[in-house]
Amino acid sequence: MESASAFIDWKIKELGDWRGKTLAKVRDIIHQADPEIVEEWKWARATSPGTPVFSHGGIVCTGETYKNVVKMTFAKGAALKDPSGLFNSSLEGNVRRAIDIHEGERVDEAALKDLIRAAVALNLQGKNKVTHELKKNKATNSTKFTAKPKPKNK
Repeated sequence: MESASAFIDWKIKELGDWRGKTLAKVRDIIHQADPEIVEEWKWARATSPGTPVFSHGGIVCTGETYKNVVKMTFAKGAALKDPSGLFNSSLEGNVRRAIDIHEGERVDEAALKDLIRAAVALNLQGKNKVTHELKKNKATNSTKFTAKPKPKNK
């Protein structure tokens, strides 16, 4: 079974035009913003070969390619501040937001890196909380709280 990174390499090469170059550039920016990003390949089915997905503590964004646009969809984009106004698509949704990149358009790399880092921070925010378990002390029949770290998802 090939790795997700190999599928993304294949997709970039298969496109062979401005969309492939744009997807490669976006991929590079994502890894510069967060070297711990994990590449995944999801939602493959008979009618679609699948979609590049970039994750850290959950999905950060996808890298979809269409005839006239390369689309970066941020899974929790509606919860992110976007002071540079990068989001220009899926603005009506309650959860996701997207950036549509058309041929010849340049992306503000610094702003995109900030957005990616904010998305990762949002994903990790819920992962770093401690869970509490009630433990009964049999001798005193009292209850005390013990903090235990949440197990990491693999």
